[in-house]
Amino acid sequence: MIKIYYWAPFLSKIATVASVTRSIESIKRYYKKDIDIELIDSVGEWESIKEKIPNIKIIKLYKTDLYNKLPKKGFIQSRFTQIFIYIFSFFKLLKLLRNNRPDYIMVHLVASLPLILMSFLNNKTKMILRISGLPRLNFIRKNYWKFFSKNVYKVTCPTIATYERLRLLNIFEENQLELLYDPIISTRDIIQKKKVDIENKFKNKKFIIGIGRLTKQKNFKCLINAFKKIHNNEKDLNLLILGEGEKSSSLRNLSHKLKLSEFIHFLGYKENIYSYLKKADCFILSSLWEDPGFVLIESAFLNIPIISSDCHNGPKEIINNNERGYLFENDNINSLVKTYNEFRNSEKNLVRKKIQRAKVYSKNYTIFAHYLKLSKILNLKN
Repeated sequence: MIKIYYWAPFLSKIATVASVTRSIESIKRYYKKDIDIELIDSVGEWESIKEKIPNIKIIKLYKTDLYNKLPKKGFIQSRFTQIFIYIFSFFKLLKLLRNNRPDYIMVHLVASLPLILMSFLNNKTKMILRISGLPRLNFIRKNYWKFFSKNVYKVTCPTIATYERLRLLNIFEENQLELLYDPIISTRDIIQKKKVDIENKFKNKKFIIGIGRLTKQKNFKCLINAFKKIHNNEKDLNLLILGEGEKSSSLRNLSHKLKLSEFIHFLGYKENIYSYLKKADCFILSSLWEDPGFVLIESAFLNIPIISSDCHNGPKEIINNNERGYLFENDNINSLVKTYNEFRNSEKNLVRKKIQRAKVYSKNYTIFAHYLKLSKILNLKN
């Protein structure tokens, strides 16, 4: 029986968490033979969402749950926790891999630990490194990856742009690199969740929507400032923001300062975003960077018009020169306002064509499409 372990110690509910669980789901759903797939839980992060993934087996490296005691917010605190996970899990993970000898270990986060541990293993385990976002490679990190690159069987990239960048950096051999789109679209899940109604107070409101963690990366400051100018011409328009994060207070203060508190609604983290998306006039992504941009794909699948910053890597690739949506200049308030007005003034037929093209493209990101490519990488044969 093939044995696969997933290693992805997360600090917050980022998109990678859904990507990991759906990747596992794709194999379990479509691979017809017996297979052993397990998630490695380093300090209790996966235990914290166990009720949401009841059909996935979890291996604990700890005796006492530490996850809720560790700091996670802010750059310094999150880096401290990552270092703690590295040190705490070092010998525990090494022992697990030595004793259980999985065929593959799928590495999504805190990759530096499995990278070095593979040097101590003389068994059949193959490491597959998942690039979850556009890698920021300083001198130390680049050379660390380069030095241990021989320990990696395959490197899977979520976008063509990331694949090309890694190829040009020459850290890994070209035959190690694979393009593997994220399993963003679970058709069953979306069909079920989009049937749920949103709160009554929003049912008859006209609104646009932004979704994501309230962090510097997502750049909601730009979206809110642009909405001020948009609202001047559309007095009945509302902005719904779904997400939580360290910028929550400053963004609420900005909304109040701009006298928009009545029209900008901070709804916090929502397990079901589809009920809101299907009612929105459009989805706006204001991120400084994305790879690929999960909500862009989900919006496309739901036939919602997309407006996005032209940031690297995913959005630029997904929208493809305004073929599947509307791009504005990254971190440019006036460009966002201009692009929004262009969307509003576009002929319905043009908007419809963009929506149709985006919907077709989104099908590259279904769970089944992910499985077809991943099964080749893992050499799974039904």
